[in-house]
Amino acid sequence: MAKKGKRYKALLEKVDLTKEYTLSEAVAIAKECATAKFDESLELHVRLGVDPRHADQQVRSTIVLPHGTGHTKRVLVIATGEKQKEAQDAGADIVGGEELVQEIMDGRMDFDAVIATPDVMKSAGRLGKILGPRGLMPSAKANTVTFDVADAVKEIKAGRVEFRVDKTAITHNAVGRASFPVEHLEENVKALFRAILKARPAAVKGTYVKGITVSSTMGLGISVDAAQAQKDVAAE
Repeated sequence: MAKKGKRYKALLEKVDLTKEYTLSEAVAIAKECATAKFDESLELHVRLGVDPRHADQQVRSTIVLPHGTGHTKRVLVIATGEKQKEAQDAGADIVGGEELVQEIMDGRMDFDAVIATPDVMKSAGRLGKILGPRGLMPSAKANTVTFDVADAVKEIKAGRVEFRVDKTAITHNAVGRASFPVEHLEENVKALFRAILKARPAAVKGTYVKGITVSSTMGLGISVDAAQAQKDVAAE
């Protein structure tokens, strides 16, 4: 049997693994459990009653968190003409045309988000096998295929996050740093959860939210009462 370390035992004293907490309680406990030697991220994981194999049950959208994520993303923009200048003026870190497509195919990966204008997608589409598995492929649903490159860059820099179900029907997102005030973390979590509820596909029948867990990067998973969480965000 694996031996439990001192840190793990200390965390168990703060969390009742048999209990379901409110969102507010879970956020506060997760912050308290972030005892690693670095500034851990706080994460929200939501298990949904959807079948990701069906196109009409996909859950994917974006939201600008009220207090950002605490992580400044390096944004790469693939565009032409005046759109390149717009991207640079908006604060994009890497801006170029179709030559960036080849650079990425050759191994360049010094960025955290990719925006492309529709007119370059014929070329940028070749990046699907590289960027897709990393969750970086530009798409209209994520508002990263757009001619409004300035707004897209500013939103990502301000803390816009994309949420989408994985193949196990769960969304995974960082919602801030453990060093954030607990009120800011709670507002970010509730804003993201509200957006996930709003993105419910019309084809989904029955229970939509099946489980919610809040945790820090190195902390324990804290179970949340899904029914109560939906009532709490609906009341605000």
